[in-house]
Amino acid sequence: MVFPPPPTDSIDWNNIGFRVREVNGHIQSTYSIHTKQWTAPTFIRSPILPIHGMAPGLNYGQQCYEGLKAFRSASSNSIHLFRPLSNAVRLEHSASFVSMPAPSTELFLKAVEMAVSLNAEFVPPAESGASMYIRPLLFGSSAQLGLSPPEEYTFAVFVLPVGVYHGIKPVDCVILESFDRAAPKGTGSAKVGGNYAPVLRHSDAAREEGFGITLHMDSQTRTYIDEFSTSGFIGVLPDKTLVIPESDSIIKSVTSDSVQRIAKDLFGWDVQTRKVKEAELEDLVEVIAAGTAAALVPVKSITKKSAAWTKVYGGEEPGEAFVALLDGLKGIQSGRDGDPFGWRVPVREFKLDEATGQEVEGIDQMP
Repeated sequence: MVFPPPPTDSIDWNNIGFRVREVNGHIQSTYSIHTKQWTAPTFIRSPILPIHGMAPGLNYGQQCYEGLKAFRSASSNSIHLFRPLSNAVRLEHSASFVSMPAPSTELFLKAVEMAVSLNAEFVPPAESGASMYIRPLLFGSSAQLGLSPPEEYTFAVFVLPVGVYHGIKPVDCVILESFDRAAPKGTGSAKVGGNYAPVLRHSDAAREEGFGITLHMDSQTRTYIDEFSTSGFIGVLPDKTLVIPESDSIIKSVTSDSVQRIAKDLFGWDVQTRKVKEAELEDLVEVIAAGTAAALVPVKSITKKSAAWTKVYGGEEPGEAFVALLDGLKGIQSGRDGDPFGWRVPVREFKLDEATGQEVEGIDQMP
């Protein structure tokens, strides 16, 4: 069979949604402090990870993760990863914050490519606008009672087909004033679970009040914009200058960086990366949330409840800058507009000898 295979007909690609689905399997590798090496990446059919109840990944929050996507080409019979090197670098950064050895860039890229290749029939058709979401995960996995490094770490890569997380309908935002996402010199720039779980109760409460997204100020002064709970902040001035918050406490967003490059190098717009005061929200004509799961989301309004004010940025339709940036991003991700920045990495075919389970092309198969 020619690689890649066509999308499976077991999924209604017009109603895919954003939820977990069963696929063929995932990739896994382990690191031992005794050998100082990672094992060869292994294909495992079960989505269940066997893990000791005393693993520090469960007890002490010693874990981090990534999120990236693969797309089926709109113009050729191929599948591409979008900027995987940036995610490899970011995982290494996150791992350093929670005292873990990170997989090498080579191992990260191979494991991600293998995971997509061996689940290629679950990459959505190009015309659906959907994609394959890729979730690399790293955690301390051997039993450990004391607060000290474990003997083993696990690196796994899961994939699943997804639709659009938020969609392009503008959402209302509220500033979180009763909760600080990250300490000034804490783990805010790392993609660790501890930065996300505490926000859930606040985002749920905001959603009950009609706010689809929440915004964080800096924790030290609460006067500068940091980021949204699930994505990066992009402000748009009247002349289409993009304003990006500069802070040591926010995630380096690959999606935000991508649209900044598109705006500057392809559209000729100015991009300012600097501290952004809360008061500057009044000067913006558009606000955009940028992240892997949602791509870009237009923000309709931002409310600060303690001050009883709301800044409205538009109506029920996305703004002009949003439409241009999303179209430029999607054009590159899908292959429609070529690859001017060299961001798209083709996925090669990996094979398994399913009869014997023996290693084929560097892959071990496990049930």
